[in-house]
Amino acid sequence: MSIELWFAFLLAAAIVIAIPGPTNLVVVAYTLRRGRRAGLTTVLGVLPGIATAMMLSFAGLGALLAASAEVFTAVKWAGATYLIYLGIRQWRAAAAPADLPGSDDKPGADDSNAQGRMLRDAFLVTLLNPKGIIFFSAFFPQFLDPGRPMLPQMVLLGATFLLLVLPINSAYAVMAGALRSRLAEAAWRRMLNRIGGGLLIGAGLFTLTLRRS
Repeated sequence: MSIELWFAFLLAAAIVIAIPGPTNLVVVAYTLRRGRRAGLTTVLGVLPGIATAMMLSFAGLGALLAASAEVFTAVKWAGATYLIYLGIRQWRAAAAPADLPGSDDKPGADDSNAQGRMLRDAFLVTLLNPKGIIFFSAFFPQFLDPGRPMLPQMVLLGATFLLLVLPINSAYAVMAGALRSRLAEAAWRRMLNRIGGGLLIGAGLFTLTLRRS
């Protein structure tokens, strides 16, 4: 793969990752609810979700989703239902003391359990997006040099994509955390929970509108 082709992929992938979608919204929602540290933890759940989606795509699931309406619909409904569930859970969450400023640096007794839930949620939301798996099947081949071995190129593009996900999604967490830090009152925190929950519910409803390309 030429350096020019790699740079073209780098630019295109950065734009794609930066566009708001279910994964970014999960990061924002958890940041608004629990703080910047929680948002950055959520990013760590996004990475294995994307890596798994890539491997499934390269293994042929992307082509199956594009060809089979039944499989696509099943994955779509699973992903949408999970997003809506997360949105409702966040909407109903109270602005508890653990949500107050400074909680980012003072983990609670259930901190490890909360981190596990955040990692799980980010992983599943990222994985249960049929368009994401199809995207990798359609996007990556455009930047592969047919005159060179495929596997090293696919590994390079996959690693590049994952390395871009980390800073871009972390930027979402930092920006949402800056907003949250300015709003200390419980009433404002409840509003932020509902904003985050509404975003997730909206992402779930949008997922239901997806159609195979």
